[in-house]
Amino acid sequence: MKTVNSLSGGKTSSYIAANYPADYNVFALVRTDDKSCMFPDAKIRQMVSDRIGTEFIGTLEMDEIIYTMFDLEQFIGQEIHWISESTFEDVINNKNGNKFLPNKVQRNCTVRLKVNPIAQWCYDNTDLPIEMRIGFRANEMNRAKNMIERRDGEFEMFKFKVGKSPNGRNKWKTLPYRKTVFPLINDSIYKDEIEKYWKDKPVRFAYMNNCVGCFHRNDLMLNYMSNKDSKKFEWFAKQERDTEYKAKWKTDTTYDRIKNYKPQMELFDDDFNECDSGYCGL
Repeated sequence: MKTVNSLSGGKTSSYIAANYPADYNVFALVRTDDKSCMFPDAKIRQMVSDRIGTEFIGTLEMDEIIYTMFDLEQFIGQEIHWISESTFEDVINNKNGNKFLPNKVQRNCTVRLKVNPIAQWCYDNTDLPIEMRIGFRANEMNRAKNMIERRDGEFEMFKFKVGKSPNGRNKWKTLPYRKTVFPLINDSIYKDEIEKYWKDKPVRFAYMNNCVGCFHRNDLMLNYMSNKDSKKFEWFAKQERDTEYKAKWKTDTTYDRIKNYKPQMELFDDDFNECDSGYCGL
């Protein structure tokens, strides 16, 4: 059975890539067509475009994550396969020209931009089923338990695109996809050990991975991110303003309101932790 490391660009999944070598390392990139979020280095933009096989304008994650993946590839001495089938605009714009904004109940952005592309890449490039390493740390056993419960016996099943029918429509087939394993839980690896490992290593990390405006983050964290990466956060606020039906990322507030919020205390980088940071589960 082939092994796959699923990488997010954060320190934890990067730790797995460095310490638990796999047959394949895969990274799903969140892209945008919005030139206000353009990645500033034209040479790097072209390098990313070459990796994903389509034009790369920018990402809705912090720009540093692009450097993370190139640095990590050099550090581990093994190829990282970049995947990006759709932009975020493709996800939220429907055929009628209206917009649907994902939310905590219908989080199809994770499915469309990360889960499905990685699964399809594995179908197209490996012999299924595969063993996939997931970056849950030793204190995240509940997350691992929830993922294990999605299995049908030993493996998780998945509906794959397997070809085209004579009328041009996609043909689909449900197959055993992966056995998820959790090496950091098995080896009792916690955050402090991961932080210690990356200290002084030649890999640059973003302040936080996942989208700048991820709706899983609490309002205070989102306000902080609106100041830390204002152009990316403005993209999320603009989507709410541009929806015909006044759709929102969160049910109880808007991103314009969040970015204008004035905290009553000064905040620092270490005031936030993983519980505040959003989660794109694979």
